[in-house]
Amino acid sequence: MIVRSLHDVEATDHFVDWGNGTSHRLLTDKDGMGFSICHTVVRANTVSLLQYRNHLEACYCIGGEGEVEDMDGNVFPIRRGDMYVLDKHDKHFLRGGRGKDLILVSIFNPPLTGTERHKLDDPAGSTY
Repeated sequence: MIVRSLHDVEATDHFVDWGNGTSHRLLTDKDGMGFSICHTVVRANTVSLLQYRNHLEACYCIGGEGEVEDMDGNVFPIRRGDMYVLDKHDKHFLRGGRGKDLILVSIFNPPLTGTERHKLDDPAGSTY
């Protein structure tokens, strides 16, 4: 059995400030479950261009608000109780809310190692 808290992760390199938010990598590849679980905070009033070329991601909003936009310009508001899935390694914009952080539970398959970092200054978007 694995039991781990946000506080436990904050003392490790699996707590990542990725520039426009934070990610607690609660479950990672070394745990052997075949997927990873992250507690992700997207800071209010931020915009990140992201693409996970090596992972599929499902996100479930547990608090706050924000939005995700696909490369066709479709914008999807995300609020508590909403889910979005990047099932085709979709490039996307992720935005924190206007004055409110977006808080997500993010599931990655295959799992993250736990130390991945975004490079938000790349005009093509951050990938890993």
